[in-house]
Amino acid sequence: MAWEDVWAVLKWVLAVLAAGFIGQFGRVLAMRIIERRRNALEGEAPRAGDTPSLDPREKKDLQATAEAEAIKANAKIEKKRAKAAVKAAKKNANDESSKSPR
Repeated sequence: MAWEDVWAVLKWVLAVLAAGFIGQFGRVLAMRIIERRRNALEGEAPRAGDTPSLDPREKKDLQATAEAEAIKANAKIEKKRAKAAVKAAKKNANDESSKSPR
C-alpha cells in the first residue's frame, strides 16, 4: 500500500471525526439555546451553568408516553403468545391426523 493511499484514508477518517466533533457541540449548543429561550419565555433569568431540566408538563408527557409504550409492549407479547398457542394447536391437530390410519 502506497503512502498516498494511507494519507487519503487518513484524511477521510480525520474529516469524519471533525464532523462528529462539530455535530456534538452543535447539538449541545442548540439545547442550551432552546433552554435559554424557554426560560426567557417563562420569565426566568438564565443562570450560568444551568443544564436543561424537564418541567412538570414534560414529565407528565414522558410518563404518559412510557405508560402507553408499556401497554403496547404487553399487547404485543399477548398477541405473540396467542399466535404461538394457535400454532401449537394446529400442529397437534396435524400430528393427530397424520397418525390416524387411512
